[in-house]
Amino acid sequence: MLKQGKINIAIILGIMCLFLTFGIFLQIKTVKNSTTGVGKTQIENELRDNVLRWKEKYDNLYSKSEKKEKELENLRQEASNSDETSKNLSSELEKYNSLLGLTDVEGPGIIVTLNDGDSSIMKGSATNYIVHDGDLLEIVNELKNAGAEAISINGQRIISRTGIECVGNVITVNGEKVGAPFVIKSIGLTSKLYGAIARPMGYAELLENYGVQVKIEQVDKNTIKIPKYEGIYKFDFASNIE
Repeated sequence: MLKQGKINIAIILGIMCLFLTFGIFLQIKTVKNSTTGVGKTQIENELRDNVLRWKEKYDNLYSKSEKKEKELENLRQEASNSDETSKNLSSELEKYNSLLGLTDVEGPGIIVTLNDGDSSIMKGSATNYIVHDGDLLEIVNELKNAGAEAISINGQRIISRTGIECVGNVITVNGEKVGAPFVIKSIGLTSKLYGAIARPMGYAELLENYGVQVKIEQVDKNTIKIPKYEGIYKFDFASNIE
């Protein structure tokens, strides 16, 4: 575009030079036809003055053209910088939204499924082989400690303010009711996540010993999909420092 602008200026200046030459020619012809008694010196002075005036107009126009072209180039540069800044800001925003759980994500990781034990074959208190809110919280914390980048329970995204609570016989996640089986999806380094949950004497093994059904699946491909947090992300007490 800059090259095209210079070509346009050259065309304009060429046309002006043509008009300048033509004007001088007419001036000379007019002077010759109308100045039979005027001295040669006076004619030359008038011609020189006319040429100087035209040259001054030419120089002014050329200067203005160069100035406008520089302004145009500056505007192009500013627009380019603005686009780059906008792209960087968009990338940063996307990254932070992902960290906050405000975007859908996918990737490798593990899927842990917890289900209540079969009451027909289980002995002892039913509270032992039923999945409780504390059990979900323990598994989630182990996944976080193992570097999970995103976690969900039955489609509910786990964020820093997620509440996993038991209200009567019902477990809620983010204020939404969830029931068995509890499918806990996590995205991260598959081997590390799996090792954290399936390790001997880990919490998953403890649940199995109590009669809770535990299933752990490794997913190495980007097939685990975790939805974004659908609630309102706000602080009730914290505020920015001015």
